[in-house]
Amino acid sequence: MRKFLDDNFLLETKSAQELYHAFAKDLPIIDYHCHLPPKDILNNRVFNSITEAWLEGDHYKWRAMRTNGVDERYCTGDASDQEKFMKWAETVPYTMRNPLYHWTHLELQRYFGIEDILGPDTAEDIYIETNRQLANMSTNAIFEKMKVEVVCTTDDPIDSLEYHQTWTEEGHDLILAPTFRADKVLFTADLKVWNTYIDQLARAAGVEINTYHQLLEALSNRHDFFHSLGCRLSDNGLETLSVEDYTGSEITGIFTKLRGGAVVPEVEAEKYRSAILVELAHMNHAKGWTQQYHLGALRNNNTRMMNKLGLDTGFDSIGDFPLAQQMSKFFDRLDSTDQLAKTIIYNLNPADNALFATMIGNFNDGSTAGKMQFGSGWWFLDQKDGIEQQINALSNMGLLSRFVGMLTDSRSFLSFPRHEYFRRVLCNIFGNDIEKGELPNDLNWIGQIVQQISYYNAKEYFQFHSINTKTTVS
Repeated sequence: MRKFLDDNFLLETKSAQELYHAFAKDLPIIDYHCHLPPKDILNNRVFNSITEAWLEGDHYKWRAMRTNGVDERYCTGDASDQEKFMKWAETVPYTMRNPLYHWTHLELQRYFGIEDILGPDTAEDIYIETNRQLANMSTNAIFEKMKVEVVCTTDDPIDSLEYHQTWTEEGHDLILAPTFRADKVLFTADLKVWNTYIDQLARAAGVEINTYHQLLEALSNRHDFFHSLGCRLSDNGLETLSVEDYTGSEITGIFTKLRGGAVVPEVEAEKYRSAILVELAHMNHAKGWTQQYHLGALRNNNTRMMNKLGLDTGFDSIGDFPLAQQMSKFFDRLDSTDQLAKTIIYNLNPADNALFATMIGNFNDGSTAGKMQFGSGWWFLDQKDGIEQQINALSNMGLLSRFVGMLTDSRSFLSFPRHEYFRRVLCNIFGNDIEKGELPNDLNWIGQIVQQISYYNAKEYFQFHSINTKTTVS
């Protein structure tokens, strides 16, 4: 019987073990999509407790705790750090076969050297020991320990990027880059909220926004500013891509109505979203950025809890939206004028894995290896089964060898072992194929492919090494 989380965790064969330990284990990390607060990175935050590091903003854990019958007071409420941790410790034994069980114990081992199983009987000792070690474990120390080379945060066009700018001016070795996420420009359902946001965008860009042309000018100004601070990716979180046909005069008129507070028919709102997505994509292409589209989440399902706690608090699920025709039309519209940037599409519904894996092949044009990417298992799919399904779909219908690999998509500084988790799953898949005679026993070549997927493809694809982090930005 194997020991839980031993050195060969998830590695079922000798070939898998050799691939992981000889080729993947010690590679650095490029985390090209996460939600870490840049302020905490610049300030080199030291957490007061494991509760702060683990439960602060982590809706994955909150969701599990609620399912286990834990009152909201211990998730997002006013309970003490120790009380919240104890409730999480009570929940952990019930998370078996959920990725949270693996992630929790991987993090205890990798950061704290703790091999005990977290539960009510061990909770107090683990709370004391992790807090003791955290007192000497700043965010920068975490990056160094985990060999993190690049961190891309997720940022709104109105963000000042003051923390990124100071970080750049200080000349750190770690690349801290923003990501341009302009979702709030698109969502016009609540016109009061939307118009307030457009006012904020106007102030950030230093222009008036009374016309559609001025809106594009403001977005372009912010896009330029983000680029000056090392931004090389954009992102949008959408149910599906908007692809209505439109004319320039139509969008000018629709924007004028929206800016004046007039409710427009949904078809007009969809035309507006379509136009904005195309204009943003043109900006991305002009600067050589990579654009990311996270598609398929059904968000904020629980109105009562959203009104009580706000957005992103653990009440979202997988959606079932039509995606094939929308993606095809959107990418074809950009490709028809040769303005389709490098693109990563992330799927949340595993039923659409084959759809995504084949869609990218329609728009690879030989200009860049793996120009179009089927992104790693995301959100509900960044667990063993979801990772395997994404890898298998991409293998069967594309080139897994050109895949840019894993990311954390996390708000937690302790989530970097997810890269290790992915690399172990990847090596196990290749190793099993070797053992079954489905791939040749060429560990050197397959080991190189593992390294490419785990690290080098992302390094080449995003070109972060071309960013001069030691140049003062004005």
